[in-house]
Amino acid sequence: MRLRKGEIPVSILKKIRHKAQATKGTAKKGAGRVSGNRRLKAEGRADQAKGNVKQAADKVKDAFG
Repeated sequence: MRLRKGEIPVSILKKIRHKAQATKGTAKKGAGRVSGNRRLKAEGRADQAKGNVKQAADKVKDAFG
């Protein structure tokens, strides 16, 4: 795969998105905990878990090529 100068591979962008999703989940979970909002806390846990699973899948893909 050839990249043009300054072009970022898609896989790197996916990894950034997955990390951002996990981070967003952590923030939502914390906000839910502080505010006492159970729904927000649960959404945060779900977002965090989704991001973590996607990150793990990225690591497996990197390991097996």
